[in-house]
Amino acid sequence: MKITLLIPTLNEEVGMRTVMPKVDRSLFDQILVVDGKSKDKTVEVAREMGYDVVIQETPGIRGAYMDALPHIKGDAILTFSPDGNSIPELLKPCIDKFHEGYDMVIVSRYAAGAKSYDDDAVTGFGNWLFTNSINFFHRAKYTDAMVIYRIYRKNLIQELDLDKDESYTFEEKLFHTKISWEPLLSIRAAKRKLKLADIPGDEPAREGGERKLQVLKWGAAYYFEILREIFVWR
Repeated sequence: MKITLLIPTLNEEVGMRTVMPKVDRSLFDQILVVDGKSKDKTVEVAREMGYDVVIQETPGIRGAYMDALPHIKGDAILTFSPDGNSIPELLKPCIDKFHEGYDMVIVSRYAAGAKSYDDDAVTGFGNWLFTNSINFFHRAKYTDAMVIYRIYRKNLIQELDLDKDESYTFEEKLFHTKISWEPLLSIRAAKRKLKLADIPGDEPAREGGERKLQVLKWGAAYYFEILREIFVWR
């Protein structure tokens, strides 16, 4: 199974220079950077390093994924943040676990032995609330349902309707925001009773870059999504 390392960026020049050299390229058939029109030298550095680069035209992190989708060559996608939050040394253990036959493997900040050094009181509580609500309402067993650092079969995007705008339209219009597909991927994978696993992985503090978190809007939209999914998409 071919694997694409997918890296969404926005002004991540620092992380591209400090984090990405630690990535073992031999693990991947493709390394694809999708850039949200950075104002620094993120794109130039990525191209100098020999990575495929897509310039994002659709707003939001899900927009980045959708713009990248036609360019993804792998049968599996491993999403990775170059801002220091994702530890490169955990790429191989994540892939090794995936090759045991799982549909998705998550590098969990909250599994036993792991810790987030990037959380504050609000984000820590929010991640706890969302993960435990997904577990309760959708009969899952996640320790971290929200994190970007994960690998999954590419065809899950179509199988779980993650590529359809109507999967997100109501809450995005209601709360005037754009949300990503990781929480919905976690929810619908659990509802389909797919083979899922996590491995523990610390989340270090970020290195440069632009923090894109919209705490209140995203929190409201994601929680609405968790509740809405109780009644839709059987």
